[in-house]
Amino acid sequence: MNSNASVRTRSSVWTAPLAWSVSGLLVFETVSGLSIWLLPFSVSNQFLVLVHTGGGLLFMLPALYYQYRHWARLRSTPMDVVVLTGYLSTAATLIAIVSGVVLTAQAVFGTHISGLWDKIHIGSTIAFVGAVAGHFVPLVRRALRAARQEHPAMLQGARSMGVRVLMVTLLGLFGTVLAAQLYSEPQAYTDFPEDYSHLYGDDRPFAPSLAKTAAGLPINPEMLAGSEGCGYDGCHSEIEQEWSVSAHRWSSMDPAFQGVQGVMADQNGPESTRYCGGCHDPISLFAGSKNLFADSLSLRDGFEEGVSCLTCHAIQETDVQGNADYTIDPPRRYAFELSHTPAAQSVSRFLIRAYPRMHQESLQKTLFKSPEFCAACHKQFIDEEINQVGWVQLQNQYDNWRKSRWNHPGDPTQTIECRECHMPLTPSLDPAGGDATDYNRTPDDGKHRSHRFLGANQLMPTHLKLPGGEEQVRLTEAWLKGDYAIPEISDKWQPGPAVPIEIIAPERVVAGEEMAVTVLVTNNKLGHDFPTGPLDIIQAWIEITVEDDQGRIVYQSGGVDEDRFVEPGAFMFKAEPVDRYGNLIDRHNLWEMVGVRYRRALFPGFDDQARFAFQCPTFGVEGDGEGERLPLRSGHVLSAPAVGRLEVTARLLYRKIDQFMLDTLFPGAGITSPITVMSEDRATIQVSGT
Repeated sequence: MNSNASVRTRSSVWTAPLAWSVSGLLVFETVSGLSIWLLPFSVSNQFLVLVHTGGGLLFMLPALYYQYRHWARLRSTPMDVVVLTGYLSTAATLIAIVSGVVLTAQAVFGTHISGLWDKIHIGSTIAFVGAVAGHFVPLVRRALRAARQEHPAMLQGARSMGVRVLMVTLLGLFGTVLAAQLYSEPQAYTDFPEDYSHLYGDDRPFAPSLAKTAAGLPINPEMLAGSEGCGYDGCHSEIEQEWSVSAHRWSSMDPAFQGVQGVMADQNGPESTRYCGGCHDPISLFAGSKNLFADSLSLRDGFEEGVSCLTCHAIQETDVQGNADYTIDPPRRYAFELSHTPAAQSVSRFLIRAYPRMHQESLQKTLFKSPEFCAACHKQFIDEEINQVGWVQLQNQYDNWRKSRWNHPGDPTQTIECRECHMPLTPSLDPAGGDATDYNRTPDDGKHRSHRFLGANQLMPTHLKLPGGEEQVRLTEAWLKGDYAIPEISDKWQPGPAVPIEIIAPERVVAGEEMAVTVLVTNNKLGHDFPTGPLDIIQAWIEITVEDDQGRIVYQSGGVDEDRFVEPGAFMFKAEPVDRYGNLIDRHNLWEMVGVRYRRALFPGFDDQARFAFQCPTFGVEGDGEGERLPLRSGHVLSAPAVGRLEVTARLLYRKIDQFMLDTLFPGAGITSPITVMSEDRATIQVSGT
C-alpha cells in the first residue's frame, strides 16, 4: 500500500461512526463522572448520575466491540508510547466498565454501594484520562506532521472526529442540565400563615419552645416527615422498624399527650402548646400549626410522626438549657424523594445509594453521639412565660448524668453515655452499621445503635396496639428489671437489677412486740434520678407483704386496689407540684406550677430506705378459713400464731402514668398503665413466744 492510501486508511479510522460515537460516549462518561466526583451536590449532578449510569450501560457493549476491532486491526503495530498507552487506556476502560456495572447493581438491588468499588471506579477513570492523554497527544502530533507533509486528510479526519466527539459530549451535558432545570426542587422553608400569632415576639416565632429553624421560617412538613421511606428496599428497615414502636415515634400522637395539649390550649392559649411541641411534636411546631387560628394543633394526613428520623438527624446544634433548645435545618432532598409515584421513588432511592455523599454528610454527625444532643429535650423548666410567676426546674436527666459517677470527662473507657444505655448496639445488616469513631467499635463491626430508645414506656405500645408492640413492652420490662444485656458496657457496672432492693429485718422477733422492717432501695445502674421524667404522673413504690407460715397475710403496704389506685400510705417515689394557691398539680397541668411540696427520687448511685413498723401478732387470725387472705387497707395488721415464722416479700413497682391521670384524661375508658416489678427481695423472720 502506498503512503497516500495508508494515510486515507488511517484518516477513515478517525471518521468511522463507531469510533467517534464510542469516543464521544467515553468522553461524556469521563466528564460526567468527574463532575459527580468533584462538584458539589446539586440537582444537575443527580441527573448526571442517572444519565452517566444509563450512558455507561449503553456504552458498554459498543465500547468492548470497538476495543476488540481496534486491537485486532493494530495488534501487529510495533510497541511504542502510543501503543502502550492504548493498551493502558483499554485496561482502564475495562476496569471502569466492570466497576460501574458492580456499582449499578449494588445501587439497584442492594442497600448501598461499596466504598472499595467506588474507589476502583474513580481510580480507573483517572487512569483512563492519563492513558488517553498519552495515547492521543502523539497521534495528534502525527496528524499535524502529516498535514505539513501534504497529507491533509489525516488532519481533517482528526478534526472531524474531535468535533463529533465534542458534539456528543456537549449534547449529553446540555440535555442533562436542561432536564435538571425542568425539575422543580422542593423548598425546605415556607412563609408563616397570615394569621400566625407571634405572641412571644416576631423574633421568637416558635416560643415558648426554645427550638429554632436555621432560616427563622416555618419548615415544609414534608421535609421532616416520611420516615417510612428510610426503610424502603431494606435500606434502614431494621432501624425504621425499631423506631416505629418507640416513644419517640408516638410522642405527638400519644393519647395522653394529645389530651394534655388540648387542656393546655383551652386554659393557657394554643400558642403556649408550642412549649411542648419542640420535643413532642416538632413537625407540627415548625409547620406553624400550633397557632391561635389553627383547626388542629397537630398535623395529620401523614405528618403525625412525633420525633421523626429527620427531626433528629436535621438538628445542627443544641444547647443544654433544655426545652428543645436546638437549631434545625432540613437537608436537601434527593430528586423525586417526595414523589408519591412508585417509579419516581425507585429513582430517588437509586440516587441515594449511587450518590450517597449528601445523604451521609447531612445525616451523619458526631453531635448525635453526645449527651448534650439528648439534653436539648431531656431537660425541662418552666418560667414566667408559662406559669406567669417564675422559673421552676422540672425533669433534668442531663445534669443528673453530668454530675454522676457515670461521667468521666475525657475517659470513654469509664464513662457511660446516654446512647450506650438507651441505644445499645444490636446485630445489624443496616448500611449504617459500624463506626470507627467509638473507642470500642470498628467500621465493620456489623452493629447499629438500636432506635427503640428503650426507657420506661410500656403504656403506649399496649394502648395503641402497635404492630410489634408486645415485643417493645417485653424489652421495656426487661430493661426496667435490669435483665436487658448490654455487652459493650457490661464491664462498667454490676449485673442484676437496675434498682435493686434489699430487705433488712431481724432474724428473730418476739410475739406481741413492736417489729421493724426496712427496705433498702439503691439506684445502681441508672445514669439519672430514679424515677425520672414527669414525676407528677409517674409512680414507683414499695409493696411489702408479710405472711405467716400458713400463707395468711399479717401485714401489707403498697397494694393496688380494684380500681388500680395505689392504696394510701405506700412508700412512694413521686413528686407533688403545686400551683400558686398551694393546690396539687395532678393533671400534668404544669403551666400552673410554681413549686413542689413533696419530691422523692434517687440520684445515681444513691440509696433510700423504706421503713415499716408494726406489732408482731400474738393470737389467731381473723376470718373463718385456714390460710385465708383477707382484703386489707394499706398498713393494716392481721393477727397470727404466736410461734412460727413470718415471710416478708418486698417489691419495687413502677408504672408510667398514675390511674388518676388516666381516669381524668379518658373517663370511663378503663385504661390503665402496666405495672412492672423492677426488683424484689424476700426474708424469713422467726417468731418466738418469749
